[in-house]
Parts: sequence; structure tokens; C-alpha cells
Amino acid sequence: MGKKPGRKKKGEEVKNDNAPETGKIIPDLSAEGLINSVKTDMMTQVLIGLVIVAFVLRFFNLGFNSLWLDEASTLTFATQSLSGIWESTASGEFNPPLFYYMEHFMLAFGDSEFVLRFLPALFGAFTVPVIYLIGKVFTGKTGGIFAAALMTFSSFHIFYSQDARAYTTMLFFFSLAILFYLWAINTDEMKWWLLFGVFSALAFWTHFYVFIGVGLIVLHALIVKGKDILADKKRIIPIATSVIAFIIVSLPLIMVTVGLFFKRTASAPTWGLSGMSVITDSFNMILGGNLFITVILLLLAVGGIYRIYTQNKSYALLLILSIFIPFIVSMILSAKIPMSPRYLIFVMPFLLVAIAGVTGFVPRNIEWKKVAAVAVVFALLINIPMLAGYYSGFTKNDWRGFSGKLSDITEDGDYIVVMPGYMRQPLNYYYSSTDDNTIEKLASDSETLKKISDEAGGKTTYYVLTGDIFAANPNGDAIEWLDNNAELMGQHTNIYIFKSKTG
Repeated sequence: MGKKPGRKKKGEEVKNDNAPETGKIIPDLSAEGLINSVKTDMMTQVLIGLVIVAFVLRFFNLGFNSLWLDEASTLTFATQSLSGIWESTASGEFNPPLFYYMEHFMLAFGDSEFVLRFLPALFGAFTVPVIYLIGKVFTGKTGGIFAAALMTFSSFHIFYSQDARAYTTMLFFFSLAILFYLWAINTDEMKWWLLFGVFSALAFWTHFYVFIGVGLIVLHALIVKGKDILADKKRIIPIATSVIAFIIVSLPLIMVTVGLFFKRTASAPTWGLSGMSVITDSFNMILGGNLFITVILLLLAVGGIYRIYTQNKSYALLLILSIFIPFIVSMILSAKIPMSPRYLIFVMPFLLVAIAGVTGFVPRNIEWKKVAAVAVVFALLINIPMLAGYYSGFTKNDWRGFSGKLSDITEDGDYIVVMPGYMRQPLNYYYSSTDDNTIEKLASDSETLKKISDEAGGKTTYYVLTGDIFAANPNGDAIEWLDNNAELMGQHTNIYIFKSKTG
């Protein structure tokens, strides 16, 4: 008789770990347990290698790109006092204050591009091991490595890890919330439910939009535990505890969120994605920006969800809710609020785990080392085209270089008109009208432009603008005025400069 398929030879260990966790869900987090894992578990060693690579990719050339508008806005808020930051949120700033608080303390080390982007890069790299642990619960160790590798090399995640905004910080907190939820739903230990509530609140304090993700997880808990709760009302206590923890930690923010939402939706958005493009463009951007690769990854995600469904229906339901519902909700909301793929970054852990779920199709007799190696190489290869482009040139407007050129062409007493006016933030990080002895003005419409022109008289006037003028001036009268009264001198990245015809 021949040997049965999948049977080990004597003394040979064949292991692939291509299945969801069925034994001990929570790893040994003691110092001794972690040290032992590093020494003896090759999967942990692979993970450490991925984390090191993640740090390199996120900190390499961290200060190369100039600050863009939103990063300069971060600096503006961070320079305020702690009470001033909160007052800005309460008065209408559409971003929660936690990230600004963190950047406020980072200013003790300076306000360079590197310092302002340090925390997003740090939290971005630290998200990789959390994704591994999440993937390990859903799909086993090999799937966890695949998910971690996809995050490590993700050009989308790297871009926002090198952006002085809250997105990767929020994702780190939310990823921990997901992990604690998985541990909570499997053990019903109160400490994990509490940590889920607290870290969900921290994510909410970092970016409002993650509330959708938090709400869907709570919905999942109620569905999964529904029969138990109907049989015994006390079984809702753990879930209720996490919700109460979230409310307590978020209470000050919740009180202003409703008002901010109605203010945000008071008028139609003038920028951002809308309709079906919210779904198509967001999926494409989050998965790297290449349509062909996006289609492949989405097909893998569907296959992964199916495989996870055959092993654990509850996990599959969580993935379906947390991947697809946010996109549908965002498509609906796009009619009322500006929508961008970066707002949906909180979907990444679920999406990457769904893709990693395809490791469950690997035959059990194939050694996990081979599967993990193929997964890591695949994650690298699909991201190489985008990463090569990312590191080879500017990915943001080069306000640094533009400001130097502006100083070279201006003379004493010239007027500089910034369009729209809020673009003064990135411009003035690099350019000083005082040092250059010019007169800086702000404009977003034709009426203001005419007043400035009258004030300048015959003096040479330079108009600095970006495509944001179409959001600030949707009726287009500012551009029409420029066409009649100025001429285009040139373009630097996506920054344009016009010169008055009378100058």
C-alpha cells in the first residue's frame, strides 16, 4: 500500500498553518513568551523582517516631499495651545483633535517635514505586526504573514505613513481595536471588550470617519451573540461594556460631532469623489492604483472570504460587513460631504485579511515556509511598480522648489496673490513675503481679485494658484478674471504662476 496523501514521513515536520486559529487565540504576551517566540518561531522571525522593511520604507526620504496643504494645516493647528486645538474642533474643524495634540508635543523637536511626519511613519510601521495578529486569527499564521506583507509593501499605506495627517495613526488604533474585538468575541473576557471600546474611541478621536467601522463591528457582535442574548439578557453585558467605554472616552467629541456633521452636509461638496467612483476609485487607490492588479486582488479577496466562510461563518460575516458596507455608505454620503479614498483607510485590515484568506486553499501537505515565501514575494511584486514611481519623484506639490523660484523672479514691492487663499499655508512654510519684500494677498473670487488689482495699480502682480481654486470658486469667475487680466508664466509640479498683463 502506498503512503496516504499528506502523511508526514518519519522525523519530518510538514506544517503550513493555513487555517484560522482554533486553539489558543491570544499569544503569550509576557516578556519570556515573546523572547521565546523570537528565538524559536520562524514565523515570528519572518514577521520581524517585515516590520524592519516596513520601517525602512516608511522612513526612507521622509522629508523629501514638500508639505502640502493638509500637512501645513496640521502644523497650523498643532502650534495652537491644547485648549486652542479643542476650540478649533468645537468651532468647526472637521478633524478630531487627538492627532493635533500629538503633533503639538512633537513640535518640541522642531517643525521640519521629518518631525511632522514622524508619528504617521512610526504608527504606520507598527501597524504591520498588528495586521499579522489579526490575519492569524482569521486565516492562520501563513495568512497573517501574507496580510502583513501586503501592508508592508502597500504604496497607499506608505504614502499616508509619510503624510503629516491622522490616517495611519487612526488605522493603528483601529487595528488594535479589531484585534481586541477578535480576542473578546472568542474569549468573552471583559478586559478585551474594554480595550476594544477604548481603542475604538482613540481611533474616533483621531478621525471621525472610523465611526462607521466601529459601528459595523458592534453590529457584528450583536448578530453573532444574538441568540445567546435572547436566551440570557446578561450576555449583552460585555458588548454593552465596550460601547459604554467608547462613549465615556469619546463623550466630549460626540457632543460636537452631530453639529459638525450637519455643518458639513449643509451644502453640496465642491471636491472629492461622488457616486460609483467612490467605490471604484477607492478600491483602486487602496490596492495600489493599478487597475489590473486591483482586479486580481479583489478576485483573491472574494476567494479568501469564501474560504474563510467554509471555516468560520462569523469571521466571513465580519469581513463582508466591514469591507463592503463602508463603500456603499460612502457612495451615499458623497452627495453631501466631500469623499476621498483616504477616509476609507480603516477598511484595509479587513481587505488585506480577505486577500490573505486564499492561503486556506493551499493543500495541507505543503510546507508553510514555501507558502509564506511565495506570499511575501507576491506582495512585493504587485507593489514594485507603484513604489518605484513613488520614490523616484515628487508625489506632492513641490512648494519648497516653487518658493525658491518665486523669490528669484520677484522684485521689491511686487504683489503676490495666493489662490485660493488657504494655499498660503504650504506656501508660507517656505516663502516669506517679508524677507522677499513683497506684498502678499489672498483671493478666491473675481471680486477680490479686482480689488487687489486696483490696490496694486501698475505694480507687477504674480498670481499663485493650484487646482483647488475650482473647489473654492466653483462658479469659475476667478479663472475667468485671470484669463482676461493675467498671463500664464509657468508651472512647477501642480502649482501655476500667472503674471499681470499690466506689469
